[in-house]
Amino acid sequence: MLSPQLPDRVVTTQALHFIQNPERNPMEYAVLDPRTGETIRTFPLATDEEVSKAVEATAAAHRGWANTPPSERAAVVRKVGQLHVERAEELARIIEQEMGKPHADGVAEVNYAASIYQYYADHAEEFLADEPIEVTSGEGTAFVRRASLGTVLGIMPWNFPYYQVSRFAGPNLVTGNTVLLKHAPQCPESAAALQEIFLDAGCPAGVYVNVYASNEQIEAVIAAPSVRGVSLTGSERAGEAVGAIAGKHLKKVVLELGGSDPFIVLSTHDMAATAEAAVAARIDNTGQSCNAAKRILVVDGLYDAFVTAFRDKLLAAGPEAPLSSPRAAAVLAAQVDRAVAQGAQLASTGQRKGAYFPAGVLTDVHPDNDVYHQELFGPVAQVHRVRDEEHAVEMANDTPYGLGSYVFTTDPAQAQRVADQLDVGMVFINGVGAEGPELPFGGTKRSGFGRELGRYGMDEFVNKKLIRTVA
Repeated sequence: MLSPQLPDRVVTTQALHFIQNPERNPMEYAVLDPRTGETIRTFPLATDEEVSKAVEATAAAHRGWANTPPSERAAVVRKVGQLHVERAEELARIIEQEMGKPHADGVAEVNYAASIYQYYADHAEEFLADEPIEVTSGEGTAFVRRASLGTVLGIMPWNFPYYQVSRFAGPNLVTGNTVLLKHAPQCPESAAALQEIFLDAGCPAGVYVNVYASNEQIEAVIAAPSVRGVSLTGSERAGEAVGAIAGKHLKKVVLELGGSDPFIVLSTHDMAATAEAAVAARIDNTGQSCNAAKRILVVDGLYDAFVTAFRDKLLAAGPEAPLSSPRAAAVLAAQVDRAVAQGAQLASTGQRKGAYFPAGVLTDVHPDNDVYHQELFGPVAQVHRVRDEEHAVEMANDTPYGLGSYVFTTDPAQAQRVADQLDVGMVFINGVGAEGPELPFGGTKRSGFGRELGRYGMDEFVNKKLIRTVA
């Protein structure tokens, strides 16, 4: 459902998805059920005129929304979260069909997204409060006032259709920015459901606008003077493309790209529990998470026992859900086959069937194997033997990515020492699934830059305006 003041169908672009999924018709967004391979519903691309009207709508709405008291903006965002909870069953059904997420996992994602909206609603006034500065260069007073920028463009991926939007839209809406949202081409129905939620929550027309745009249209969107920033979660190639366009037009950009997060095991009091944690970190969302544990690095003295426990638990927990598409499974199969051809050993539960991919463990993966430096987006893990702490850190950092990491050790001093040396944006010590709305999320190197969530996420697209009074 769309406001009558907006185009009939507006739901943005992704240099990412058409690059990764060239078999999809570039002239439409489509719901392709990965469980069956059947195309359920298609959505035509927005016309150039519709895209222009979407940009104009967010620009026209900005002044009024920015001048709305933060408490009132927060109330709308709070209602957005409440509607997520109320509609959780239907929202989960939609993404089960769009990208194969099991229903219970979909409900959990919806509720987590709701908690993010709740968090920003709770903290909006606190985070936007004026920040006094001690003046040491003369007389008078000074403070920083956080003000909105204008319209921000969000380019979203398919793997967490609701969570990804919440961590972008929540902070920007309470800040007073208006949001132009382009979802992944395989998530048009969830995108439309979100548009309806924002309108039903009381967002004025143009404050949140969803648009089905093509890659060719996105440069014009970023170039528009009213669009002041871009946030992309996607592939490296998408990050390069969008970053280049944003740079050309001098627009702020936040990029959350791929990851090959290490899971480092240096010591443990409970091998079974540590192996279980590694399995949970690897196969969350059927292994389709940027910050999943993809490389397991185990100190030599624990390696054999860990591999046995980890392999048995991972293969027994083999995924019940498909990957996002048959093509995604085919890409992963090609990576795994090439890794084996280049000398890696594979333990697996069976053969790929359509989009369903068997769990697997790769060992004996050496630096000259292509997969050593690649991201595996599915339920396949690499396990490596390391000599000691120093070797673990060296191998953990030997990757073009730098998103997250996991360190398991019984020595607190060692944990902090290793955390300090890891070239990543996030380190989780002796735990998995420990993310939260209050904790900043983001990486370094080819995993991108900028942060989402927490106070840090809210500070990305704001004008930190200095106000100095001399007399």
